[in-house]
Amino acid sequence: MARVATRPQVPGSAEALGRIREHLLGLQHPGGYWKAELETNVTMDAEDLLLREFLGIRTDVETALAANWIRHKQQPDGSWNTYHGGPPELSTTIEAYAALRLAGDPPEAEHMKRAREVVLGLGGIEASRVFTRIWLALFGEWPWSALPALPPEVILLPPRFPLNIYDFACWARQTIVPLTLVASFRPVRPLPFSLAELRAGERPAERLSLRTWGGRFQRLDTALHFYERHPIPPLRRAARRLGAEWILRRQEADGGWGGIQPPWVYSLLALHLLGYPLDHPALQKGIDGLQGFIVEEGDFRRLEACQSPVWDTALVMLALRDAGVPEDHPALASGASWLLREEVRVPGDWAVRRPDLAPGGWAFEFHNDNYPDTDDTAEVVMALRGAHAADPEAIDAAIERGVAWTLGMQSTGGGFAAFDVDNTSRLASELPFCDFGEVIDPPSADVTAHVIEMAAEEGRASDPRVQEAVRWLLAEQEADGSWFGRWGANHLYGTGAAVPALCRAGVPREHEAIRRAVRWLERVQNEDGGWGEDLRSYEEGGTPGLGVSTASQTAWALLALLAADEHSRSVDRGIAWLVENQRDDGDWDEPWFTGTGFPRDFYIRYHLYRSCFPAMALGRYVSRAARAARYDRA
Repeated sequence: MARVATRPQVPGSAEALGRIREHLLGLQHPGGYWKAELETNVTMDAEDLLLREFLGIRTDVETALAANWIRHKQQPDGSWNTYHGGPPELSTTIEAYAALRLAGDPPEAEHMKRAREVVLGLGGIEASRVFTRIWLALFGEWPWSALPALPPEVILLPPRFPLNIYDFACWARQTIVPLTLVASFRPVRPLPFSLAELRAGERPAERLSLRTWGGRFQRLDTALHFYERHPIPPLRRAARRLGAEWILRRQEADGGWGGIQPPWVYSLLALHLLGYPLDHPALQKGIDGLQGFIVEEGDFRRLEACQSPVWDTALVMLALRDAGVPEDHPALASGASWLLREEVRVPGDWAVRRPDLAPGGWAFEFHNDNYPDTDDTAEVVMALRGAHAADPEAIDAAIERGVAWTLGMQSTGGGFAAFDVDNTSRLASELPFCDFGEVIDPPSADVTAHVIEMAAEEGRASDPRVQEAVRWLLAEQEADGSWFGRWGANHLYGTGAAVPALCRAGVPREHEAIRRAVRWLERVQNEDGGWGEDLRSYEEGGTPGLGVSTASQTAWALLALLAADEHSRSVDRGIAWLVENQRDDGDWDEPWFTGTGFPRDFYIRYHLYRSCFPAMALGRYVSRAARAARYDRA
């Protein structure tokens, strides 16, 4: 006997799934991987030109092409922002202005006058972030003595000492070590022009109470400035030597550091100031490696802050699996073979806190053996499990190592962070030096959810560590029923990760946490049927779950609702939005930034998010509808 009839499948959903499936298959690189652009903001391009100016290697051609891109991204009010549709951002605007002055744009040009008005209206150079003022100090546009002090001797602190370099997140650690070396030299190489027109006048520093850590660190900064003027020569020499060794040991095969722009450029500057010539193998390899991060498109040249081939490949393989591509399809087989070659089998900085844990994870980038992460590893394990390759025993062994390494990276309390274990010291965030982005790596709901989902798929849901992670994740649910998204924007991302993971781990769909999440998702659905969340939701007073509908964020909401077994009008409306907004080539338009680097400071537009997540949602929806139809016919 057939059950009560299910809701009919949204017209066109199967056809939309077929189009995006073919689109994704057509994007695979001949090497077996998938990789799309990781877009950020023009500080990457401005700082690339400033780096080349400081090193004396800037050319007219690259300057002109980069300047074209920077001008192209200027907003009508004269500012530059950090994400599509975002508000004017002071430091980004200052760096873009400086780069255009390098390119020869005169300050009296209309677009430069508008930019200058924005800068002065937001407080001028004096109100910019520390990292921007460090770049200005390199060229004599800001005094080194007016910057927060962080001497290179910090590298001498043992790992158990407060504020040692391993108290900082891996991205901050890799940046701080070379920056302390750069600052110890206080170099100045003047520009052929002045940026004095961007000064708004000195602002008296706010004196914080000694009862706060911020106030205590202000006094510490005063003491460190005194030490900077009178360093102990043997300690300074030892710090510089160890710093150089630390940097050189962490240079990757592509010439970079950590696979990301900040430590890469500051490591080049540090080695250069330490006396390494530009033709030294380490420096030459580093400079040449930056070319691999350059995107040239007509008259534009821009620099990727990072590259995401492992992440992209795993997500696309999971999307294709959901879209009905068989496990033995050549695309999945070649993707699996490529992922197997990318496994990190050597210890990295994570081993400082887990010295007895055997390696076996994956990093985000082509080359980043020092910093594999649990998030990528969880997705890769699931992608490998859904694909057949030439050597199934190699897949099984890699999965076993990946699961063991990931579960071994659990933090106290049950959650999982991306790169480190128990990297939660809030003292690091209070340093005056650290005024841009997150500098620690605490456990997050989205990463923990991905680990839970992976472990459950591997039949490890009953593992005590997984159950502890489930309890941690349930406790992290927000009062409104959502979960915060650390690495994606924002509560839609966190909720889209948490609900499928909890359901996969055995949490009943009737559980109050699941029902609260469903009610929240239905409450924030847009009138057009889609979902979107503006990045202002990260700001104090921002509203979670509200914004213009986007393909990736609509898909995240649908993944949660489908996992909660919602045969609802909300699901149909979301699927209909995807169908109606799909392009003829199978993809979607999505200029919005839905990836997160640092909440409130640095955001990412992953060019594949708009493709792979809708493919997952459509695939799960269509397969569910097909199963229901078969059941009804029975």
